[in-house]
Amino acid sequence: MNKHAYVIIMAGGIGSRFWPVSRADKPKQFLDILNTGKTLIQHTYDRFLRFMRPENIQVITHHQYVPLVREQLPDLPEENILAEPSRKNTAPCIAYASFRIYKQDPHANLLFAPADHLILEETSFTKTCLEAFQFVNGRDALLTFGIKPTRPDTGYGYIQYEPQKSIDHIFKVKTFTEKPDLELAKTFLKSGDFLWNAGIFAWDVRKILEAFQRLQPEMYELFSAASEAMLTPEEPEVMEMTYAQCTNISIDYAIMEKAENVYVIPSDFGWSDLGTWNSAYENMPRDYLENAVAARDVLIVDATRCMVHSSSERLLVLQGLDDFIVVDTPDVLLICKKNREQEIKEYVAEVKRNIGEKYL
Repeated sequence: MNKHAYVIIMAGGIGSRFWPVSRADKPKQFLDILNTGKTLIQHTYDRFLRFMRPENIQVITHHQYVPLVREQLPDLPEENILAEPSRKNTAPCIAYASFRIYKQDPHANLLFAPADHLILEETSFTKTCLEAFQFVNGRDALLTFGIKPTRPDTGYGYIQYEPQKSIDHIFKVKTFTEKPDLELAKTFLKSGDFLWNAGIFAWDVRKILEAFQRLQPEMYELFSAASEAMLTPEEPEVMEMTYAQCTNISIDYAIMEKAENVYVIPSDFGWSDLGTWNSAYENMPRDYLENAVAARDVLIVDATRCMVHSSSERLLVLQGLDDFIVVDTPDVLLICKKNREQEIKEYVAEVKRNIGEKYL
């Protein structure tokens, strides 16, 4: 792999839609959600180790989770863990990592990926990543990964591309659309020129910094001034002051939807963003009654199509449930219809308002 290629794993989120297993002190990227024997961030790190050296992989996370990263990725060099002082979404996260790597290597090509996605076809994923690095090397292009849709899903953002504008099967982006309603999603699927937005990006470090300078000048100036302290003992204190002044905004809104040099690489590597319990259910083995079970002791009687997860040592007995999420932890039991899982974030907010943060 080119020595100027770097992967940055973004691992700072809370994952509140996986509550009550995902908590503020240990969110979903540090959990074995799918009952595979490895956490999601460990799977992500191992996936990149197939074609990257450990010294060219970095993790950016909330400062609270730095010990978890060290514990779960012991081979990752400690200086490759970037600690964000607060959560300000993906644009500040990407600006921080980009300025820091630029200081180390001004010829760097960067690939940013979330820590909590599921990739089933790792050989295909490796091939796509290598193509992405090759495409952005020295090119004035901001590249995003698009997933060929298999259904009219309303939980994903969509990218429309221009089929006639192709460079090595990589296409110019025409529009971005946030999560559409079902009818619009069906239209997108039928048109054939829309892809799911995977939230994976690649670019030449100089091009992303130019994009910040042009489209987010205030954020650019903040991190440009802070870059002098990066890789020095003053870095944590300076970053705390920088983040305090930063806008909370995603890279999609801040840069990708505004820039004119955006391209998409159509991809098909068995991707899921594992954003909800239902997405975990879709990607787990299921019994003959279509139940997905990640628990030690469960007795199921006439229950069908349920997602069952238990981290407690109790025996669970399910009878008569159809299409439910059942999540049992030592201090919280969640029972929720699968088709209402999007409301789990609201339940978490309600718990915080009425009971406090004890169970969050």
